[in-house]
Amino acid sequence: MEIILNEALAEQFMDSLKAEERARATIEKYTRDVKGFLHFAGEGAILTKETVVSYKQHLSEKYAIASANSMLAALNAFLRFLGRADCAVKAFRVQKAVFRARERELTKAEYIRLVETARRRGNRRLDLVMQTICATGIRISELPFITVESLHTRRTVVSLKGKSRTVILPMELCRALKCYARDRRIEKGSIFVTRSGKPVDRSNILHEMKALCQEAEVDREKVFPHNLRHLFAVTYYNVEKDVCHLADLLGHSSVNTTRIYTLVSCEVQEQRIEGLGLVLQAAGV
Repeated sequence: MEIILNEALAEQFMDSLKAEERARATIEKYTRDVKGFLHFAGEGAILTKETVVSYKQHLSEKYAIASANSMLAALNAFLRFLGRADCAVKAFRVQKAVFRARERELTKAEYIRLVETARRRGNRRLDLVMQTICATGIRISELPFITVESLHTRRTVVSLKGKSRTVILPMELCRALKCYARDRRIEKGSIFVTRSGKPVDRSNILHEMKALCQEAEVDREKVFPHNLRHLFAVTYYNVEKDVCHLADLLGHSSVNTTRIYTLVSCEVQEQRIEGLGLVLQAAGV
């Protein structure tokens, strides 16, 4: 089946994602990535496997492997939507990480400074958004499930992408959120909403977090919502050493996904290996 590429196809693909009730962030990203491919191929070009392979090569030269693979995932979904799965390409192979990059890791001390900076600036919502993500391990897209009703049971059920899990809300967090909801006159439903009642926007939260960096003395590259979820995972694992329960808490289908959060930095591994005491001191040294 011959397909002529044009912008209208991207709009149709976006509508199909909405019909599947995909997350708004996913829809925006997939649409953006598909439009990138269409721009590369050119308006009116005929879809061929060769064009897709050329685009894959283009991505490998311009982006990091992880970013390129995420774009290819969106493109392959688009090709399946068009009924041309035969044009889909394989993702780049990525060597499994052994260590976690320390320069990308948000520490607990840095997290505390970010929260305290938000407080000093009077940004109470951001203060509590960061604490909620970090204390529960939820994704920023799951914030709407933190409701007034959930504060009474200290539990909330997160249901996304056909999967459900129960998220436990710490008592102190519930107390803080109850005060916030009372002061904002939020009597029911989601707590983190705009003045018009819509869920808070992911990009706005990211922008507000980045704005804290200089005053909080935290590297901007470390500051984004997912790193708060990462800090929860690392902190939990360091205490409990239970990757299976951690996978349940994070809502991962596979423990292999959770394993990423259990990696330690090369420096930490070095300290552990040095501490084994398995090298004998040579005579005369």
